[in-house]
Amino acid sequence: MAFAINGKFTSQPVTGVQRVAYELTRAMQMRVAPGDEPEVFVPDDAVEPGALLKRQRRCPWLRGTLWEQITLPIAARGITLLNLCNMSPLFKHDQIVMVHDMAVYDVPQGFSRKFRLWYRLCFALLPRTHPIVLTVSAYSKARICHYLKIDESRVQVVPPGADHLDRIVADPSVLQRLELKKDAYCVIVGSIDPRKNLRGALDAIARLGHLSDVKFVIVGKKNPRIFSNAGLEHPVHSRQVVWAGFVSDEELKGLYQNAGCLVFPSLYEGFGLPPLEAMYCGCPVIASTCTSIPEACGTAAMYCEATSAEDIAAKITLMMSDAELRQRYRSAGLLHAREFCWERAAQKVLEILYVQTGERLAELTPRASTS
Repeated sequence: MAFAINGKFTSQPVTGVQRVAYELTRAMQMRVAPGDEPEVFVPDDAVEPGALLKRQRRCPWLRGTLWEQITLPIAARGITLLNLCNMSPLFKHDQIVMVHDMAVYDVPQGFSRKFRLWYRLCFALLPRTHPIVLTVSAYSKARICHYLKIDESRVQVVPPGADHLDRIVADPSVLQRLELKKDAYCVIVGSIDPRKNLRGALDAIARLGHLSDVKFVIVGKKNPRIFSNAGLEHPVHSRQVVWAGFVSDEELKGLYQNAGCLVFPSLYEGFGLPPLEAMYCGCPVIASTCTSIPEACGTAAMYCEATSAEDIAAKITLMMSDAELRQRYRSAGLLHAREFCWERAAQKVLEILYVQTGERLAELTPRASTS
């Protein structure tokens, strides 16, 4: 094939962006004949799960940003490069770049100065290479076209999937470890990033003393290299709040399957994968109406006003006080989430790649997964 994939993400911790890159790459490799899988150019410090992808070409010179800006374009001379994590080599032509959001413009206060300036520089130079741009939602497409002045015909929306959860075996022992009871706790997922509005969730919890038997499990941690001060250096201490920190995928699935609901009062999302993942596991969702979130959740979520702690608290009270209501949202969420699959996303990306490289689009037949 006349294209390859930027595998820098294989050396990074798996958050939402890296999850999309890994699952899309894996699904694309599964959709073509053996031996025709897209090649993945990876740095020498690749780790699992990215290190398990097929057809890797190790490019050991340099690491991190220097690897992406120097080593990668040299290795990828003469071929189209697919970049799935916002960034790409600055001066390489023949690229396809997936840009997940325009958060460094829309909510700049959420990032460190160094990170913000670097991303803005890269995005400012991106239109000069005339790439095809992929993104994850119609909302993000509109913001990309607005800020980068790219014609909308060159921006394609490829929604992510949630069916990677089929490969994950839930670990319900996390409930015992965190002293939780089934259907008597809410999950709050996201790094301690101001955009995730954890402060708003905690302010809402402070109003929920009447739900004395309900606990709130906060999953995730802050990356200070990327995010600016979130105002949470001294975490709130309450017998209702459980600070779980990092949990494995197996533990997270166990939490979702047994939770009363996911509370997702985010202020800004390019798509909003956690609510979709929760729905896929049968977890009712309370989500904000901000940015792309209604596009991701459709009619399957209960919505709250993210800037109102009172409204967040009221929606949690409503959901956690009515078992029948929770069951209705579980059923609606399961149906909705199964509309989003990686196979469909991979098919669309492969079609774009074949058109871009001028290759004939062969019949793409999914192969059985081995993991």
